[in-house]
Amino acid sequence: MPTITTTDSTSIFYKDWGSGQPVVFCHGWPLNADVWDEQLHLVADNGYRGVAHDRRGHGRSGQTWDGNEMNTYADDLAQLFEALDLRDAVLVGHSTGGGEVARYIGRHGTSRVSKAVLLSAVPPLMLKTDANPEGLPMKAFDDIRAGLRSDRSQYYQDLSGPFYGANRKGSNISQGLRDSFWMWSMQVGYKGAYDCVKAFSETDFTEDLKRFDVPTLIIHGDDDQIVPIVAAGPKSAELVKDATLKVYPGAPHGMAQSIAYKDKFNADLLAFIKS
Repeated sequence: MPTITTTDSTSIFYKDWGSGQPVVFCHGWPLNADVWDEQLHLVADNGYRGVAHDRRGHGRSGQTWDGNEMNTYADDLAQLFEALDLRDAVLVGHSTGGGEVARYIGRHGTSRVSKAVLLSAVPPLMLKTDANPEGLPMKAFDDIRAGLRSDRSQYYQDLSGPFYGANRKGSNISQGLRDSFWMWSMQVGYKGAYDCVKAFSETDFTEDLKRFDVPTLIIHGDDDQIVPIVAAGPKSAELVKDATLKVYPGAPHGMAQSIAYKDKFNADLLAFIKS
């Protein structure tokens, strides 16, 4: 398997498809690079180089005890950029991966990045605070941790419903997609999954977003049950210079794999890359 080894000796798995300008994808929790396969194929088939990695603790990457937090995730991504000599890249992040993109730019700048895409992303801050009253209460994240402790396999099966909007009336989400979500989720190590809940929910990306200085596309569904739009996409668009916000009516959190929305997302993504 293609991997790089980070400065703390962690193995990071990645996919590298096609050639041309790189488009680098960062996945959400608790998934891995496989969730981006259709988009990797899309960009590679259109003359670009699609790259996606498994975040540490997830998928085929090393399951470290330490480092399951946003600074290290971003530094791992920076080392992937350097090892593959990725330049002029379009950096795409979904959900927790959107936080990874934001923290990467906050810590490492945009010398290797030409554009950014935040899809159903966790920035600026998911947690409800006095300064962020639209966020989710800590109990929501404590419930996630309780689900992992109790029966993580069943928890992931149940989570696939709201993740893709399969619990909504008229949903056409297949059991096969929900099974894929469960399979990807069961590949994340318990420690990495548990720690990442704190990372994606409690990290404040406000200052990172202010450092964006490249064209940025922000996409969010208004029926996102995982990262509710009220504290996410529109707020990020206010903080990012030169941002374009697109709200998809009725779209769930996992719209990039949802049969009802993925074609629209893919078209918008490709158009943005080419613009």
